[in-house]
Amino acid sequence: MSKIEWEVVIGLEVHAQLATKTKIFSAAPTQFGAEPNTQACAIDLGMPGVLPVLNKETVEMAIKFGLGANAAITRKSVFARKNYFYPDLPKGYQISQYELPVVGKGYVDIELDDGSVKRINITRAHLEEDAGKSLHEDFHGLTGIDLNRAGTPLLEIVSEPDMRSAKEAVAYLKTIHSLVRYLEICDGNMQEGSFRCDANVSVRPKGEEKYGTRTELKNINSFRFVERAINYEVERQINVIEGGGKITQETRLYNPDKNETRPMRSKEEANDYRYFPDPDLLPLIIDEELIEQVRNELPELPQQKRQRFMDQYGLSAYDAGILVSSKDMAAFYENVVKESGDQPKLAANWIISELLGALNKAGLELDASPISSAQLGKLITRIADNTISGKIAKTIFDALWNQEGDVDEIIEKRGLKQVSDTGAIEKLIDEIMAANPEQVAAYRAGKDKLFGFFVGQAMKVSGGKLNPGQLNELLKKKLQG
Repeated sequence: MSKIEWEVVIGLEVHAQLATKTKIFSAAPTQFGAEPNTQACAIDLGMPGVLPVLNKETVEMAIKFGLGANAAITRKSVFARKNYFYPDLPKGYQISQYELPVVGKGYVDIELDDGSVKRINITRAHLEEDAGKSLHEDFHGLTGIDLNRAGTPLLEIVSEPDMRSAKEAVAYLKTIHSLVRYLEICDGNMQEGSFRCDANVSVRPKGEEKYGTRTELKNINSFRFVERAINYEVERQINVIEGGGKITQETRLYNPDKNETRPMRSKEEANDYRYFPDPDLLPLIIDEELIEQVRNELPELPQQKRQRFMDQYGLSAYDAGILVSSKDMAAFYENVVKESGDQPKLAANWIISELLGALNKAGLELDASPISSAQLGKLITRIADNTISGKIAKTIFDALWNQEGDVDEIIEKRGLKQVSDTGAIEKLIDEIMAANPEQVAAYRAGKDKLFGFFVGQAMKVSGGKLNPGQLNELLKKKLQG
């Protein structure tokens, strides 16, 4: 009997903390890192006699996302109470949206490893308040409750189960992450929990239309962990089914240290939460004027910027995709182009191959780069005007990385200026040919591959300072006799 070929089905629920200074229903601050329980007011705690008031900025941010994700904006949406007990949920319910979310059906396109594009449909995006946080580390046998996050505005973005691998899920998550940062509605800081996701994962025999029983992997806060958690869960589910067991619908937590998922609780259905419209909040009415106002304030979005980079700078789709992956990266690139005297392809190559490689090796983000866009632009200028060769530029790049001064200072101090004097290059070639008569004879007898030997010798003797174009041209003439 042949082994079953399994298909993976994944949907993501992304929680993006909206970048407001105050909470969704109160004027309490949302600053990260404050002392526990210093940023929750009576409204966030649901004390008797208080009334929530909707923060208008959260609505505008939700509309922004909807327009950026090609989604329908619901003209009349309703806030509901989602009832459940948890120690860090002070009111015993969470104000969310259920049947009528502010953002309806939409989609984003993701690019896969092979360069193909896949459309992932978005079911909805709704506004809701965050709960507090349970603290276990500092309390022996007890749980501490920090309610600073209670009432913090979230936009929950729910996808259709359109993803078929962990890699597709990560590509979708990165696309949403980039979009919310471009729109400036979320800082996207996964370490601080302002961008996190739940993954709904199931498997089914390939060709089967009916979905398998899903599990929900809760609160994963890094792209790497999302991929690892999904891959682990897929393997676990397949092993359970092939071993004669059944998958239980449940919520599971991912432990990155052990690279495993474990049960947290049985998965609730909507009726378990006893949703009903919040009696303290009127329906949210969004008029065309507000939608058009928000539309007119939209920035250039990643796909638009990518196409512009291809058209304006002559970049490949791959290079443009990397450079627009974040708003900061795109701005850095355009500044390098400006500082380099308009060398867009050289700028792209140096950022993608050298700078990103160095940052990745050092475990640094772009905003912590020791090399500024102005410095990199100046380095590229010196390559373009033949002051230095591309090979020497790598030495200067390392010196810039180590904060040894600016580009011209390093060139001068180390004597790295490229030799472009024809007479000096010819003299050096003559010396190398005189020292290697057998290789000269062999080259002239048809061994063309020896040309590289002479180039290498010339670069070695000159310390890599010869102008490569001039060297090649003069060397060919000399060797041909």
